[in-house]
Amino acid sequence: MRLTSFTDFGLRALMRLASDPDRAFSTAELAEEFNISRNHLTKIIAALAQARIVTTRRGGGGGAILARPADQIKLGDIVRVLEAGQALVECFSAGEITCSLTRDCRLKSRLRSAEAAFLADLDRSSLASIALPVVSNSESTA
Repeated sequence: MRLTSFTDFGLRALMRLASDPDRAFSTAELAEEFNISRNHLTKIIAALAQARIVTTRRGGGGGAILARPADQIKLGDIVRVLEAGQALVECFSAGEITCSLTRDCRLKSRLRSAEAAFLADLDRSSLASIALPVVSNSESTA
């Protein structure tokens, strides 16, 4: 299974937030740390905020923080939010399907089962289990 860059970047950002859950991280700070587009990251944080995985504050001292403890946030839930609308294969999409095998296909049920198993495995782990190590100020300036 391949995850979109949207999900990849979202997981990276959440790993950093989980490393220091009492601190708000700005999108600019996270974008710089992971060398990703700030505009793209802003959309990701907005999706995570809408799903109540993070909360955001504007202004000085603002940024994103986890909405609840990292051990209460399942990785499967994060992937479901960030991959919403991204079908594994064309026949899973809500749009027009051009595959000529649709009527006789036996692969679709196997792929559904594999996708469900993938997400079930992620549901067995929390964000806390993948939090990045805390970086102290002396380490970041060295």
